[in-house]
Amino acid sequence: MSSRSRNAQRYLPLLFRGGGRGVVLFAFAALAASLTSGCIPQSRAAPEPLEENHPPKQHHPTLVSLNPCTDAILAEVADPAQILAISHYSHDPRSTSMDAAEARRFPATRGTVEEVLALKPDIVLGSTFTDPATASAYSRLGLRLERIGMAMTVEENHAQIRQIAGLIGQPARGEALIARINAALAAAAPPAGAAPIPTVVWQSGGMVPGDGTLIADVLRRTGFANFAAARGLGQADLLPLERMLADPPALILVAGRSAETGQGSNIGGDDRVLSHPALSALKTTRRAALNPKLLYCGGPTLIAAAQRLAEVRSSSPPARPELVEGGGGPSQMVEGHPRIDATPTGRDLGPVPLHQLRWSPSPCRGGICG
Repeated sequence: MSSRSRNAQRYLPLLFRGGGRGVVLFAFAALAASLTSGCIPQSRAAPEPLEENHPPKQHHPTLVSLNPCTDAILAEVADPAQILAISHYSHDPRSTSMDAAEARRFPATRGTVEEVLALKPDIVLGSTFTDPATASAYSRLGLRLERIGMAMTVEENHAQIRQIAGLIGQPARGEALIARINAALAAAAPPAGAAPIPTVVWQSGGMVPGDGTLIADVLRRTGFANFAAARGLGQADLLPLERMLADPPALILVAGRSAETGQGSNIGGDDRVLSHPALSALKTTRRAALNPKLLYCGGPTLIAAAQRLAEVRSSSPPARPELVEGGGGPSQMVEGHPRIDATPTGRDLGPVPLHQLRWSPSPCRGGICG
């Protein structure tokens, strides 16, 4: 028999001798004993109610970006405090995909392991081209590397923005950027029923972007037909000047260095192919400057690309330069346009070797030359 039972038998008669008062005292004593001995389980503390109007805060990781394309997206969707560093390319006006002044708000690295490790980011945003040895070093040191691929279509660009915005805890800002891009593309779309303009995007050295590229998709959406892709040329293929002259498109978008401003009297700049005088002799072809920075990255770059292409499409081409008989004398201006001396005898352009052509540049309007 337990000690508790023995005590009950010992004191029970004494309690009942006192009548009702004893019974009550016994009841209270029994209740106190049970509470202290654990016979009746104690109730758990009620959890504090969640505040419905104040959901848990989402973690916003810190980042180092190694790619100018992701730099530009981060500048749109991340908090400035999240961006510990961007790529050194974005500090270079020749290679940045964002406003240079905006880029200088953030430190830059060359992506070395030592630089990145010192910053202690939560995430390193690289690309599919990140050096394998560097990626391996990041992994050994406990740095999380996320490789961001190259978008080849507008849809892939949108998926990429969502991927980055999700990684950094800013999904709503990612959707807002996508909405701005869609609005810019819609505003740049051609009128219903308008025929696409056969167009070559011609880069330095005669290089062209073929089909299956982001700029090719943007061209299609804004009313242009990829002339190079239709002739079997792929990404980074070369289109020789002779082939361009023999089979010219309706429009050449010149993406040389001097096209970065979209202005200038010679939109081919110092590139011997893009600025060749024979191009001015193409009576049915006009030329327009296209900033080469608009060719490779998605994100906010697509907004600027759509706006520029809409501007080119809506611009009326100036009067065509005319071929005139030159008699071998110095080049002259004819009604404000370049005079091209075809040959010393003033023959047609067709059989003339390209090196015999002479050209005097004239101002173009808004980066568009006839």
